[in-house]
Amino acid sequence: MTRLIATLPSRAVSDAASLKKTPLHDEHVALGGRMVEFGGWSMPVQYRGILEEHHAVRTSLGVFDISHMGQFFASGAGAQAWLNRLLTNNVERLGIGECQYTFLLNERGGVIDDLIVYRIGDAEWLLVVNAAKIDEDFEWMQAHLVPGVAFQNASAEWSGLAVQGPRAAQLFDAFFEGHYRRPARNEILTIEIDGCRYFIARTGYTGEDGFEVFCIAERAVKSWRDILERGAQFGITPCGLGARDTLRLEMCYPLNGSDLSPDTTPLEAGLSIFVDLQKPAFIGRDILVQQKAEGVKRRLVPFKMQGVTPPPRSHYSIYKDGEKIAETTSGSLSPTLKVGIGMAYVPAAHARIGEELEIEIRGRRFPAKIEKKPLYQPGSVT
Repeated sequence: MTRLIATLPSRAVSDAASLKKTPLHDEHVALGGRMVEFGGWSMPVQYRGILEEHHAVRTSLGVFDISHMGQFFASGAGAQAWLNRLLTNNVERLGIGECQYTFLLNERGGVIDDLIVYRIGDAEWLLVVNAAKIDEDFEWMQAHLVPGVAFQNASAEWSGLAVQGPRAAQLFDAFFEGHYRRPARNEILTIEIDGCRYFIARTGYTGEDGFEVFCIAERAVKSWRDILERGAQFGITPCGLGARDTLRLEMCYPLNGSDLSPDTTPLEAGLSIFVDLQKPAFIGRDILVQQKAEGVKRRLVPFKMQGVTPPPRSHYSIYKDGEKIAETTSGSLSPTLKVGIGMAYVPAAHARIGEELEIEIRGRRFPAKIEKKPLYQPGSVT
């Protein structure tokens, strides 16, 4: 179990007083959550165990506290055009109640953050950003603000929960008893409960079906408890960051700060589908246009260890024909596949599916092979 916990860039909470806490902190402690530092927050890495929580999401249902993530609101007649100049995807394609995955880039085309933008009104937008990037993102976007746009960092006033697993739709139906239709994939529903505004989105970071619930911070504890109570009949399990990391890695979803950074571009990460180079200029576009024309020099690829090996971690050296060519960006033992997996930026000449590599683990080199994304096929576990 310790080996799985090591997949996350976190440390045990020793200076807890200096860390931020979500409104659900006491709930996690009461449930036996093992709290660690993550992006400046005190967060549960696990409750009863990463393996158990991982398998719960793959086979039934899990719930995560995502209140540490940031929530920005943008509104006004100029908001759509402003967002389109800052983000790589094309927000003009979004109808009210739709969302998309996108990137905030620097002038070099490097990833400041990956985020989800939701259109929640005719001229109103919700952006959900990574916890460690809240201040940086807001400062960057505020520095590029234009007239006609109201922009607010409401992260301290809002909380989020993620319900993930193949039984998520059943829980939604049982919870709302037919009063609301399920949002489709990449849609967001705005509802009112006890006079308070809720957003329920159908996105996710695990590869399974699921919903994200955003509510004001004062409603977080009640929402958490209600979801656990209603979800008991569907085998719901509270889940921590450890399972979230292994679940996303099986799907080859990138982790900001590990697989994405200001020195890597979305094209190098193999995520060009979320970049619209045909729309008007956005920050970082010229670099990406040039990179596309010339071809990327490296690619983010997933790999599987071959045979019985120790699990890989981040920053492990990768060799080809005796020469070091790269370092891993993520790595773990896959609870579903029962083999070591990971991702790395590999020179384009070696970034082919089926390419054989060696990963250096504790002074020894073990065989690995580049695989097709995703490493796990949703719905293949029963």
